[in-house]
Amino acid sequence: MALRLGDIAPDFEAETSKGPIKFSEYVKDSWAILFSHPDDYTPVCTTELSAVALSAGDFASRGVKLIGLSANDVASHEGWIKDIDALTGSAGASNVDFPIIADKDRSVSTLYGMLDNLDKTNVDAKGIPFTVRSVFIIDPARVIRLTLTYPASTGRNFPEIIRVIDSLQLGDKHKITTPANWNKGDKVIVHPSVQGEQVQKLFGDDVEVVYPYLRFTSDPSTKKAANGSA
Repeated sequence: MALRLGDIAPDFEAETSKGPIKFSEYVKDSWAILFSHPDDYTPVCTTELSAVALSAGDFASRGVKLIGLSANDVASHEGWIKDIDALTGSAGASNVDFPIIADKDRSVSTLYGMLDNLDKTNVDAKGIPFTVRSVFIIDPARVIRLTLTYPASTGRNFPEIIRVIDSLQLGDKHKITTPANWNKGDKVIVHPSVQGEQVQKLFGDDVEVVYPYLRFTSDPSTKKAANGSA
């Protein structure tokens, strides 16, 4: 069965570029992003891992732990990370400070449904499929909140993944949802479950009614920041 939104992210143990891990112990009570790439030492993957490494602070500031995966062994990961560090301009400690799973036997890839069944050229020397570019956003309860799957030929947009995390975290704290093309600081939508006196209680007079079912209000985190600086 394919993993769906709301499922509990399966636990596993694996060797990684940072040593052996148990996924549940690594994640603990944090948000997490598990993302796969087809192969080490490939062009699109190298740009992606560089982008993630340079965005590590953005993820950390949101309490998000990163963990990558590909169908290579640890030695391959360790050598490839040197190329990524050179590309990102690292001068000393590696910019890739998150683990990359060595999933040569495809055990984790199979568990999470990450294998490529479409592109018959995306296989290793034995004809075994590589992983596609999958992304799982997992919350502190280990619930899967987002899944994305990109073809091997297309690099991911990591600012979009950060945008989704901002939306999910804001929605978990406040009775809101976010509209199309929303970015942090933009107006949000009052959750449909908020009705009657609860609207005034939660949002005061800061509600713009377009339709009875579409009501906008300011980003609650922006209002909190403004009140805090007053």
